[in-house]
Amino acid sequence: MQLGIERRMVPHVPWGLIGSILAVSALGIWNLASASRPPHNPVWTNQMINLLVGVAAAIAVCLVDYRFIYRMAVPVYLLNICALLALKVLGHRAKGAESWFALGPLRLQPAEFMKIGMVLMLAKFFHDDYRPTDDSYGLVRLWRPVLISLVPMGLVLVQPDLGTTMMLLFTASTLILFAKVKRSVVVALGVAGLLVAGIIWNDYIRETAEPHRTLIRQLLKHHQSQRIASWLDPERDLRGSNYHSAQSKIAVGSGGLTGKGWGQGTQTGLFFLPEQHTDFIFSVWAEEHGFLMCLLLIALYGCILLSAMGVAFNSRDRFGAFVSVGVAAMIFWQVFENIGMVSGLLPVTGITLPLMSYGGSSLVSVMLGLGLLVNISMRRHIF
Repeated sequence: MQLGIERRMVPHVPWGLIGSILAVSALGIWNLASASRPPHNPVWTNQMINLLVGVAAAIAVCLVDYRFIYRMAVPVYLLNICALLALKVLGHRAKGAESWFALGPLRLQPAEFMKIGMVLMLAKFFHDDYRPTDDSYGLVRLWRPVLISLVPMGLVLVQPDLGTTMMLLFTASTLILFAKVKRSVVVALGVAGLLVAGIIWNDYIRETAEPHRTLIRQLLKHHQSQRIASWLDPERDLRGSNYHSAQSKIAVGSGGLTGKGWGQGTQTGLFFLPEQHTDFIFSVWAEEHGFLMCLLLIALYGCILLSAMGVAFNSRDRFGAFVSVGVAAMIFWQVFENIGMVSGLLPVTGITLPLMSYGGSSLVSVMLGLGLLVNISMRRHIF
């Protein structure tokens, strides 16, 4: 196992990616200092510690030859599966979900690290399974990557954590589509999307005489069902199930073009925004810094994603390419869902905004993924 960074690797360091990561992280801590103002706990100081841990973890990943990480993909995946299983015995229940290990004052969320474990496992599969003479992947041939994806999704869903399950689903789907699939697979995904839309229409929109036969509504937790219903009817129950979304949209809209200024947000200062330091951190940013700074933040995320795709297309092996695409997909879908959620375009799912929201597990897992990108970029010349 090769450790360290050779001089010949330095020219291949993706400085644009590193600069974008550090810029978003710095803006995140600055924003948290306003979102967590007194009398609440100043969580931005804890986030600085989380960031230092994340940077240390990313540097450690960069020092290891990623071919060793390739060999460790199966143990890492299985270790994360065991951690999810252990939650049923040792997990700490909070906010209705059994998603954390409580280690004194620390909270560890295994589902966040499962994203990295699943990406590594899928990347290893598509690397090992590739034959230049093989045909594109059909529905039958995809049963193994689908199984690799479904196992962690099922374990996260029963916590219950529907939001993280969706992120695992979208990340896995992106990787599978990247693997050169047959047209039948794309058609099947399109049909599945239409079926989901039809189920939502039947369960939440269609007006019919009682009893109304639903397909999945009765299987969801009450709060999960309420979030879908509130998303489809934004004016209903503004003091109950739609309170989060309504207050968030007020904050986003009131920021205008240039914002109210750091620490001057009224929705933030009067604590009308629930979970304003975690799930709704983008609402704080929009209210205090306005539309133009929101564009800047989105542009920085765009730089991270474009750099990740550049690493993927310049990678000299399929494992590196698939890991890079997987990390890019993981970040993209979280950013897409979080910003869509706080602006009312998507249902509230409790997804954090990468590098901006408060949370140690989320920040460290994202930094591990970004460390993998830097590692793959630096070592592409040695193959």
